[in-house]
Amino acid sequence: MTPDRPNILWLCTDQQRYDTVRALGNDKINTPNIDALVASGTSFDRAYCQSPVCAPSRASFLTGRYPRTTGCRQNGQQINATERLVPRIMADQGYACGLAGKLHLAACQDRVETRIDDGYAEFHWSHHPPPDWEENAYAQWLAAKGVRWDDIYQPPEDPRERLAFAGAPAEHHQTTFCADKAIEFINKQASRAVSARSPGHPWLFSFNCFDPHHPFDPPADFLSRYDPADMPLPARRVDELTNKPRWQRIDHTASRDGITGYNDAEMTDDDRRRVTAAYYAMVELIDHNVGRMVDALRETGQLENTLVIFMSDHGEMLGDHGFYLKGPHFYESAVRVPLVVSWPGQVKAGQRSDALVELTDLAPTLLDAAGLDAANDRQRMQGRSLWQILTGKADPTRHRDAVFSEYYNAWSHRGEAYGTMLRTDDHKIVVYHGLDEDDINGELYDLRSDPNEFENLWNDPAHGELKSRMLKRCFDASVFTMDPAPQRLGDF
Repeated sequence: MTPDRPNILWLCTDQQRYDTVRALGNDKINTPNIDALVASGTSFDRAYCQSPVCAPSRASFLTGRYPRTTGCRQNGQQINATERLVPRIMADQGYACGLAGKLHLAACQDRVETRIDDGYAEFHWSHHPPPDWEENAYAQWLAAKGVRWDDIYQPPEDPRERLAFAGAPAEHHQTTFCADKAIEFINKQASRAVSARSPGHPWLFSFNCFDPHHPFDPPADFLSRYDPADMPLPARRVDELTNKPRWQRIDHTASRDGITGYNDAEMTDDDRRRVTAAYYAMVELIDHNVGRMVDALRETGQLENTLVIFMSDHGEMLGDHGFYLKGPHFYESAVRVPLVVSWPGQVKAGQRSDALVELTDLAPTLLDAAGLDAANDRQRMQGRSLWQILTGKADPTRHRDAVFSEYYNAWSHRGEAYGTMLRTDDHKIVVYHGLDEDDINGELYDLRSDPNEFENLWNDPAHGELKSRMLKRCFDASVFTMDPAPQRLGDF
């Protein structure tokens, strides 16, 4: 084991849009610590998840494989036990691996998540804040502090007020819990190295907070920093949903099959601005804790040899196009995420890449960063390493010709919604499978003239040739993303 293999601090938020970092263009939000990572590292302006919901996306980037190949295509579905996660691969190569917060590679409703051999030796599991189960490490953390969840979290009774409200205080927040566990791990690894009088084994830690996932409930002091009157309204057009697939018309009045209460048709512009203010406040709390974790690296002398990733598993509609949350939707708001990578002296500082990249690309990138051969594991991966771009050895404007994302009855609209998306530099096509011919069963956008994806060209005869060409590319992508394993051993 060589001492120059980097530690890896993998910061993954839940349901964070791509446009929520000040240094990357949003002057309404405060993210000084993420901004510092942007300055010290490389950011990817066009990074895309492989499914717009949690479990299939997480299974994808933790393995470098598409949802269809991991067996985890839906929330509530168990990832195949044969899958090899990055922390498992790293642990096999001598890394000490830990996690705090979500994993979500199996069902988490009314049950404790079942783990495969994931490689995490230290595991502080908390799928979400409410203390539904004794095994929720966040609930245990609160109990050790003498704090009761019901005393710190009291949602308002008025449904309209529940759209956005002040939740748990920052010092007792689940995001803070996740950061505390990361900092404890960072300090412990530094202490072990000192006591052994050696650099010690490298480590990987996954910080997986629940925020800024709904409900939109930041701490009161963070919420007070955002005046709803200053918040932008969602990107939308009157009557645009008349030419969009029916999933969007359903979610306009009943997000997630009406379970959550985000009925955009009944919301006012003031409501929408309040929700955005709360969402931004949740991101700022995350940013505050990013700063705490980076400070811990600096104070323990580990910053120079730690690769830090900041990203999210998927986006949030946040009222764009007339609905909230997520679902069988492939708008930029839903599938495009922030992605920043920093490693002082190794990753090119201040570099912004507008190449099309996928979250599948992270797994082989980390193997390259750590100098690991892991040939058998690489052969199974479907991502393409970003390491040459990160180190300034490749053109930061080119990586993929297109990105692919998929949704298979994954979260809402159970039993009906199946979709695939392909996005190139200039165009995007979304195909919904199994719908009647009378349905609007797809979307086609010219992103050069319509970057906000308002004008669906699916049924426009003038774009028939473009539609045919994009349909073929999307179908080709669905074929070429088949599982590369097992290895072919002979001609017959």
